[in-house]
Amino acid sequence: MCLGLPMTIVETDDMSALCEFRGEQRRVSVLLLSSPPVGARVLVFIDTAVRLLDDEEADRIAEAIEGLGAALNGEDCDRFFADLIDREPQLPEHLRLD
Repeated sequence: MCLGLPMTIVETDDMSALCEFRGEQRRVSVLLLSSPPVGARVLVFIDTAVRLLDDEEADRIAEAIEGLGAALNGEDCDRFFADLIDREPQLPEHLRLD
């Protein structure tokens, strides 16, 4: 399984960028994006930034990753997925059979 990480661009040369997520830095390709600026938050898959994220979405992804880590460690993870407590997850509209 591959997870996309919500990383923040620390420095860039328009072809690659030094990005950071939770204290870890790595150089990633930004060739799929149109010159993202320093401070931009991007979704990174396999060392490639694939799209820009707004702060809310980046925070939600980071929180979900933290929740997965808690679940894998046998810790309580309900606080990370509060929107799913007492209800079944819903399919995105384009996948529903309605």
